[in-house]
Amino acid sequence: MRVLVTGASGAVGSLLAPRLVIGGHAVRAFGRDPGRIEEALDGQLLEAEADEVEIVQGDVVTGAGLARALKAVDVAYYLMHSMERSAADPSPFTERERLAAENFAAAAARAGVGRIVYLGGLVPRQDTADGLHRRSRHLASREAVERILLAAVPDSVALRASIVIGERSRSFRFLVRLVERMPVLTLPAWHSFRTQPIDARDITEMLAAASTAEVSGRSLDVGGPDILTYGEMITTIADVLLVNRPSLRFGVSATPLAARVAAAIAREDPELVMPLMEGLQGDLLVPDDEAARLLGVELHSFVSAVERALGEWEDYEPLRAR
Repeated sequence: MRVLVTGASGAVGSLLAPRLVIGGHAVRAFGRDPGRIEEALDGQLLEAEADEVEIVQGDVVTGAGLARALKAVDVAYYLMHSMERSAADPSPFTERERLAAENFAAAAARAGVGRIVYLGGLVPRQDTADGLHRRSRHLASREAVERILLAAVPDSVALRASIVIGERSRSFRFLVRLVERMPVLTLPAWHSFRTQPIDARDITEMLAAASTAEVSGRSLDVGGPDILTYGEMITTIADVLLVNRPSLRFGVSATPLAARVAAAIAREDPELVMPLMEGLQGDLLVPDDEAARLLGVELHSFVSAVERALGEWEDYEPLRAR
């Protein structure tokens, strides 16, 4: 089967592309910077296997390169997100994500792609006190992209995940940097909201299985086996790092200020951190284990995921907390 992986230089795409090659698929990788794709795949495949990955340069926002990338493709993975503002395109990330999804969906339909597999985000299910289902800009944009892609190619499937625990996951690395650099773990009100973080290994296996599983035209909520609050995730990471950090909990969120302070501490882009924190307005939970069962994936615990991610991180970069 010929497969296209967009976002192949990202945390998930760089794991998925090698997994598909090893699974016997002909893999084509798509992105703006071929050098970054090659660097991301370096070391994960034997030289002969790496040579089998065809790299196509292009940009989903402008549509450049899409026709070539999607030619004769059976399954196309859409792993693109663009929350950060760039000097070349200062438009809001919601507009960029909508335009990119529309370009990709139209090109995939024209090329006769059989299935699009999209990785989006979990959305809140419970009502708020005023009876409204709230969506942050980040989560609302993910939902909008999902609708566009599934409408264009009816046999498509979307996986909705919470935070992915992997050494290259920027959300996970952001949490680790906060634990490393904050002498006191200052936790706003959202520390008590619950979610189900998922091991990068598990989401990779789920995505690989979704290419052929009988789940067409569906959205599947996916998560790890452990339900944790964001505060528990942070303290567990501190425990695995073997560092002792006292915590201070606040009853207010103060998202704009907290996001900018946290971004400065973690040395991360505020344009990425702000939308992520805006999404922390309630629990983000998976209703059941249907996705893992349908896709045949055995899930790893949160502690196992953190230990593996930190171990892989330390293979090339010392952690200050150690």
